[in-house]
Amino acid sequence: MQDYPLLETLNEQQREAVLHTGTPLLILAGAGSGKTRVITTKIAYAVDCLNVLPKNIAAVTFTNKAAREMEERLHRMTHNAHGVTIKTFHSFGALLLRQYGHAIGISPSFLIYDESDSLALIKTGYKKKFPNNKIKMFYNDIMRCKDLCISADGDLEQVNKSSHFHEIYSYYETRLRNTGNLDFGDLIMKTVELLQSSPQIREAIQSRYTMILVDEYQDSNVAQYLLLQELFTQQTELCVVGDDDQSIYSFRGAEIANILSFQDHFPGTCIIRLEKNYRSTRHILEAAGAVVSCNNSRLGKTLISVKGEGEKLQCVILDNHEAEAMYCAKLYDKHPNMETAVIYRMNSQSRAFEEVFTRYGIPFVLVGSLRFYEREEIKDAIAYLNLFVNPLDEIAFRRIVNKPSRGIGAKTIETILSFPGDTGGNVLECLAESLSALSKRARAGATGFLEQFSILADSLGSLSTAEFIRNVIFRTGLFDYYREKDVREGTAKCKNLDELVNAGIAFASGSESLAAFLEGTMLAAPEYETPPGNRIMLITAHNTKGLEFDRVIITGCDDGVFPVIRDFEWGGIDPGAVEEERRLFYVAMTRAREKLILTTAVRRLLFGRWSNSTPSRFLQEIPSQHIETVNLSIQKNMGDTLYKKGERIFHDDYGYGFVLGSAIQEHREIVTVRFDTGKTMKLYPQYTSIVKINDEY
Repeated sequence: MQDYPLLETLNEQQREAVLHTGTPLLILAGAGSGKTRVITTKIAYAVDCLNVLPKNIAAVTFTNKAAREMEERLHRMTHNAHGVTIKTFHSFGALLLRQYGHAIGISPSFLIYDESDSLALIKTGYKKKFPNNKIKMFYNDIMRCKDLCISADGDLEQVNKSSHFHEIYSYYETRLRNTGNLDFGDLIMKTVELLQSSPQIREAIQSRYTMILVDEYQDSNVAQYLLLQELFTQQTELCVVGDDDQSIYSFRGAEIANILSFQDHFPGTCIIRLEKNYRSTRHILEAAGAVVSCNNSRLGKTLISVKGEGEKLQCVILDNHEAEAMYCAKLYDKHPNMETAVIYRMNSQSRAFEEVFTRYGIPFVLVGSLRFYEREEIKDAIAYLNLFVNPLDEIAFRRIVNKPSRGIGAKTIETILSFPGDTGGNVLECLAESLSALSKRARAGATGFLEQFSILADSLGSLSTAEFIRNVIFRTGLFDYYREKDVREGTAKCKNLDELVNAGIAFASGSESLAAFLEGTMLAAPEYETPPGNRIMLITAHNTKGLEFDRVIITGCDDGVFPVIRDFEWGGIDPGAVEEERRLFYVAMTRAREKLILTTAVRRLLFGRWSNSTPSRFLQEIPSQHIETVNLSIQKNMGDTLYKKGERIFHDDYGYGFVLGSAIQEHREIVTVRFDTGKTMKLYPQYTSIVKINDEY
């Protein structure tokens, strides 16, 4: 089958990866090396040439965007791939649990709790005992345990040594099981438990999925590795694709050891390196490669550009964060047609860019704002919908039984939920049982709630999911409640509710379709696309994974900012944290196609204080032949003043003004400004937000 047409589009290493069979395969795919093409071609080749049935193939990745892209590419390649399972890890776990979870007591109609739901559940027992930040810490550690496949009865000290942790974890698990729902950690951990405890089910699933492919394997955690082990047999065609140099999510539980030790856990593994890069120029790749090669924990690869030499990198030295933002604004003005990303290490760094770009009318997109499904009005609507699928969902009930207000306060809710009787935890039956114990106002509100709920439930089987969502939003009073908020606060919450209705259009009628829709909302991850048009994307280094731009400006290249770890902290920090910072810097560098600029500041305002900065050690790891330095700091020549008499300036606090004079005093420039308000002040440009107003900004 060497003449298979799709093989002709691949380079030698890609073709070798597609044709490999018989033993586990680890594909080390460097940035921009065409890994998605390899995965999809490997699947197409299997169904077209090796007669592998589509239903026997499972491909898992980490984001919905990646799964969609993989599926779309595959179906463009071949018409024979319908039936291939292409999902995220969590969606794949949910699929198996809905099919087989009954064997370990999981209802197929389970809903998925997100962070806010889980926190609310813990607070039902510990709100008075611990502050919110402490409860959040316990929740994070519970999720960490689940990433490690550690149950509430397991060895918890490796995660949290608190004497309260076992009690809280056990309480949370009991309450979660009583609702009939799962959280995100359960989707993998419970699947592992299912496979380990039910040999017949494990064998059935292993027989079903004889070919398994995993994308972005460097981002896998312990639970996902254990899931893969349970699915694997000597007959399984196993292929994982990843890049150890792009492992940047340890804070989410990712274990770089999974990819570094893959060949130890799966004997006979063949390793193929994809080293031809189709994205970036030679200077960018060799500079990035030199930086990441300083890490010890890596398997190693050398990326080779097919695009040619390109421009050298630029290291630009600026005075402070304001000057940094102004520099980026000027770059946009000179080349507005270049697709540009301004990358920073911490979200807090975006403020200066937002202010300067807004001031000068520069279009930008800020990545990292609140996700659609995390908005208050959307979570309220979804809580209503959850109760139609799972009437045991206490957290959904607590959220919406008094929204809009029905005279049912917090104490009344506790009274309602103390009426379990023979309800089996059904919160709607608890509400009905408790009516006689409620105040007149609360009883009226509860009765109206139950009546509306019954009418809506009767329509669930006859309406499409979108029509049902629309009915719920209007009949419960949620739309009117947020319409009043929109008028009062100038928000657009009703438009978001409209969009939720639109999201349900692809789903048919009935509770199963509604459950599928709700699962999709919970498993939806933030996905960042390059914004259309000539706009700058403001984005953290973590969020750039999978994206690429013509021009990239990595800002804040100072020790203590990027890397976020300072020198004096390193002694008490795991060296692995330093290496991850370096990998993150490498990821940011390899987003650039044509031009890469790195900015560093002489002084920077951090945590409300000005301090002298030291250029990032990562800059020093870039060979001199790949980078040139541009010093735009006014401190490079302190004999000259930056501000001249008569120049117009702008200050964030005092507004517009003009310079009366400027002089160097004790190696610092001091500017005398008369503001349009009539106020005259002496200012140090290095330490305050003062910018020139002229044709060039």
